[in-house]
Amino acid sequence: MKLAALLVTSLLAVAASAASAEEAKAPPKADVAKGQAKATAVCAACHADDGNRGSPAYPILQGQHPEYIVKQLTEFKEGKRVNPIMQGMAAPLSESDMRDVAAFYAGKSAKPGFAKSKDLASLGEKIYRGGIADRSIPACAGCHGPSGAGIPAQYPRLAGQHADYTQAQLVAFRAGARTNSAPMTGVAAKMNDNEIKALADYIAGLR
Repeated sequence: MKLAALLVTSLLAVAASAASAEEAKAPPKADVAKGQAKATAVCAACHADDGNRGSPAYPILQGQHPEYIVKQLTEFKEGKRVNPIMQGMAAPLSESDMRDVAAFYAGKSAKPGFAKSKDLASLGEKIYRGGIADRSIPACAGCHGPSGAGIPAQYPRLAGQHADYTQAQLVAFRAGARTNSAPMTGVAAKMNDNEIKALADYIAGLR
């Protein structure tokens, strides 16, 4: 009985130690209030007060996966993603700053957008949902989901994003100016200007 009791005690101690180790590895919980304060002070000039539908030149951040936002900010800071403005903004941010800001934007409900051209959106839908088989271009829905919701940490939410911004990013991937996603570089490299514009217009109205 004593031996059994000792074994149980030892197992419980090991389990408790493992749990403590896992807790130590887990990042601190994001502080949304701090994130709002930081976003309002630093990010609002380009992304509006809550990451909503500001200038089409800048991405809508409302409803974006927090893991994806943190990844992009980290890559701006490390120089893996090049943009003079964002590199300067990300440089002083700590990991907790990034998590806080990301949590603030992710907690907002993204407002729907709309396509501008019926013909472009129709072509964009075909590419988004079915790809372009003769050039081995995969369907965007395969990674970003049928509704454009994306997958946390891996693929961003696209639904409702500014067409101008999406188009600019696809062109940057194609030109090699944006290099922080090999899959997207490969996809964009096979697309022409009209296809990129059509895809961006469809995504803008996706919901």
